[in-house]
Amino acid sequence: MDVVRRLYARFASLVHELAKFGSIGAVAFVLDTGLLNLCNVAFGLGPLTSKVVATTISTTFAYLGNRYWTFRDREQSGLGREYFLFFLLNGIALLFGMLTIGFTTYTLDLHDTLSLNIANIVGVGFGTLFRYWSYKKWVFLEATEPIPVELPDGGVDAGIRRDR
Repeated sequence: MDVVRRLYARFASLVHELAKFGSIGAVAFVLDTGLLNLCNVAFGLGPLTSKVVATTISTTFAYLGNRYWTFRDREQSGLGREYFLFFLLNGIALLFGMLTIGFTTYTLDLHDTLSLNIANIVGVGFGTLFRYWSYKKWVFLEATEPIPVELPDGGVDAGIRRDR
């Protein structure tokens, strides 16, 4: 049991970070897939245009979730810089989805919704691996100073009496 405890202590922050990243990613995936199908089936935008629209909206959600929850303890290097890099890297990751959807639709000539969704899942899987690596490397940088765990004296509840 001591080995397990030491392993957990060593990798706890990574495990928590991956769990948060996965949670945000799961919600963004549902949003992306729902919008992809809505745009393609209900609005008839076509598979590639639908993917671009869906990814743009789900990427905005993912940025906010990752910035203010997953990687909140990392250096904040400016909203404009982060948002630009986040979208640039998501644009690169979008290429994985575009390639798999394009290959499925136009090379394999599979135009049904199931094939579209399978291609989307494969593209999102490859894109997710790229995004996690690139966010940590270029967007949400390691903090240069430790983030305080507790509020300093005189924080939010400074005016509340504690001797009741």
